[in-house]
This record gives sequence, structure tokens and C-alpha cells, in this order.
Amino acid sequence: MKVEIITPDATIFTGDNVGLIQLPGIDGSFEVLNNHAPLISVLRKGKIKLINKGEKTEQFFEINGGVIEVANNKVLVLAE
Repeated sequence: MKVEIITPDATIFTGDNVGLIQLPGIDGSFEVLNNHAPLISVLRKGKIKLINKGEKTEQFFEINGGVIEVANNKVLVLAE
């Protein structure tokens, strides 16, 4: 799935080969996998965890809150 993490200052991640993204939701952590149903949610301060599909490598990004939109295998995170 395609993932973009954008802050007011810059795009901090763009990738097409993400197998899983774990996010700090306002009511607790949750994960988004390939072919997830459409979703819009508020995020709290915490870490975003990405796992690439092929290499199984993990990446982490610290955020201070934000919003996530999931639609058509595209995840857009607008982070603070």
C-alpha cells in the first residue's frame, strides 16, 4: 500500500511498498493492513511504525498528533 506522512514543514515519508502501519490513535493504537476499509481517525502523540512488505524492515516516526485517512490502499497521515 502507498503511505505518505506529511507535516506542515515537509513530507517525512513516501513509500509504495508498506505492508503494515501502526498508529497511535486517540483511543489506543491501531494497525492498517493492505486492502483496509476506508477510515478517517484522529491521532495522538506517539510513534508511527511502518513495516515494509518485501524486506520486513521497520521504520519509526515520532509525531505530536494528527489525522489519518485510508482509502483505496493509500494511507495519508497529516502529522504535527
